Amino acid sequence: MHPKPIPPKPGQESVWEYPRPPRLEDTGKHIQIVFNGVTIVDTRRAKRVLETSHPPVYYIPPEDIQQEYLVKSPRTTFCEWKGRGAYYSLAVGDKRVDDIAWYYPEPTPAFAAIKNYVAFYPAPMDACYVEGEKVEPQPGQFYGGWITSDIVGPFKGVAGSWGW
Repeated sequence: MHPKPIPPKPGQESVWEYPRPPRLEDTGKHIQIVFNGVTIVDTRRAKRVLETSHPPVYYIPPEDIQQEYLVKSPRTTFCEWKGRGAYYSLAVGDKRVDDIAWYYPEPTPAFAAIKNYVAFYPAPMDACYVEGEKVEPQPGQFYGGWITSDIVGPFKGVAGSWGW
């Protein structure tokens, strides 16, 4: 079963028009992440990865992250496009979430521009914002996409999407 893409309205993007393999692009959009009442990310220098059926994943330059809240994790994963991923946990005050952010210390050549840039799962955060709009997390526990009103699906991660 293949999903029926939602037609984008003017000013919107369809995740079904994103490429496979994924595309990496710069974005000047204002990205903010708040966790346990603290703004841990505030940047206009993010990069985003666009892949068919997935909302964008935003990668943040390390210098635009409050590094004192990141704790290296022993977890690693492998992405066929980007290479071996490493993880961070996040600890702010009395609140901690393990393996909440990932990065590529030695990415593949096509994704060299995101070396050590960090992506965050939005669901456990107080809020993630793109241009002041609060993000909706991509469905499913595995995915880290950020859904805003200018992105239409259906999105990978919804019930029944494993067969796509």
